[in-house]
Amino acid sequence: GELFEVKDNELKVVSLDGHRMSIRKIILKEHYNDIKVIVPGKTLGEISKILNGDNESEVQIFFSSNHIMFDFDSTLVVSRLIEGEYFRISQMLSSDYETKVSVNRRTFLDSIERASILIRENDKKPIILNIEDSKMSLKLNSSFGTMNAEILIHKTGQDLMIGFNPKFLSDALRIIDDEEVTLYMMNAKSPCFIKDEDESYIYLILPVNFNAAAI
Repeated sequence: GELFEVKDNELKVVSLDGHRMSIRKIILKEHYNDIKVIVPGKTLGEISKILNGDNESEVQIFFSSNHIMFDFDSTLVVSRLIEGEYFRISQMLSSDYETKVSVNRRTFLDSIERASILIRENDKKPIILNIEDSKMSLKLNSSFGTMNAEILIHKTGQDLMIGFNPKFLSDALRIIDDEEVTLYMMNAKSPCFIKDEDESYIYLILPVNFNAAAI
């Protein structure tokens, strides 16, 4: 399930699996009492299929002790809530970093998607990011070929080589609207955070182990 948490005039939605976490914050039109519920992921998946992506379309959300209802575009969706406590996400978040990278979102996404062409379903080949002063090299080797790319970045902190599942990176980059994105990393084995200054979105992605000698 996904966590829906209302505080004052802000809605925070949290979802996670074993490899990544997504947090989105939305400013509401009014102020409300605190609410914290867990909504089934299947329900939200169905709603996302129905919504047409119109940013001007308004969605009303109603809560009861056991149910949640979404009202939009002459459509009503009612779902039971999941009982229990959600994961303690505050323990997973950190503001510490050794490497901070700002990069053009579209350029970064295009490079990752080109690499993904070389991967078949069940293939777990990582994309390797080699971060240096003003550039980031991207490399992926698979049985279908090799992709090498180099893009310009603005880096603060230490050089770093780190590997990721390319799908996890591209999933996050596709739904960010900003022209430039910022990545925060501690080392090759610690989570990478993609977030804006206001933390209206936070994406946590775990890195993938790789053999540096094989690169």
